[in-house]
Amino acid sequence: MKVWALEASSRHGELWCGSIPGGLFRSRDGGDSWQLMENLWKHPDRKFWVGGGADYPGIHSILVDPRSPDIVRLGVSCGGLWLTTDGGKSWDCKGQGMRADYAPPDQAYERRGQDAHRLAQCKAAPDHLWIQHHNGIFLSTDGGLTCTEIKNAKPSVFGFPVVVHPEDPRTAWFVPGKKDERRYPVDGALVVSRTRDGGESFEVLAEGLPQQHAYDVVYRHGLDIAADGDTLAFGSTTGNLFVSENQGASWRNVSTYLPPIYSVRFAN
Repeated sequence: MKVWALEASSRHGELWCGSIPGGLFRSRDGGDSWQLMENLWKHPDRKFWVGGGADYPGIHSILVDPRSPDIVRLGVSCGGLWLTTDGGKSWDCKGQGMRADYAPPDQAYERRGQDAHRLAQCKAAPDHLWIQHHNGIFLSTDGGLTCTEIKNAKPSVFGFPVVVHPEDPRTAWFVPGKKDERRYPVDGALVVSRTRDGGESFEVLAEGLPQQHAYDVVYRHGLDIAADGDTLAFGSTTGNLFVSENQGASWRNVSTYLPPIYSVRFAN
């Protein structure tokens, strides 16, 4: 088993943990002990979950709603977006509107098989969710019940990570690339894309990032934003660590030749 996500609840001592292969665990004593959420593990719709790039379905995103610790949303690869509103007593697959271009046409909108790479939730407006999917970017403004596909992101709609501004739900950042057997930046130029208008338009941010012969892949947990909404950081598979202090307008490389970086986080 591989731990793939860890999230604290606003309820004292409560932690959520997601794993490969698709296990969800909860601790109510600060991590001293853990319980498998068997109702999700044995959910009849689990049969629709498939492996994807990790061979097994994995729970990679856990979003605890800041308004209520009983509302939790999950991102599953490849199993879609899941929601509980009763603290884990029951679970439902949501995300109507997500589309899988790798599936047969009659199954492209099957919610239970969507390959959501990463989910991000705006702290100030938690019903606004940004989803970096295997073949696109999706936005939900109703807590994940329905999703709208964003098709005009440049230079690519493929990627793994996404973060959203903590106060402005219309502003989000992505690290695009080429998908499937390629998995490297478009044209060998490492960039970050940013929208400030809810996906109506995108800026390609490249200042300070390598624009030739770059083969950096940024994994789904490799990009983060600080509480100030201005400072971002991301790490790549080539061991590069970049930081921006102006919402991505420019970047500086603060470390090189590290091992592949799987996760970057700011301390709150």
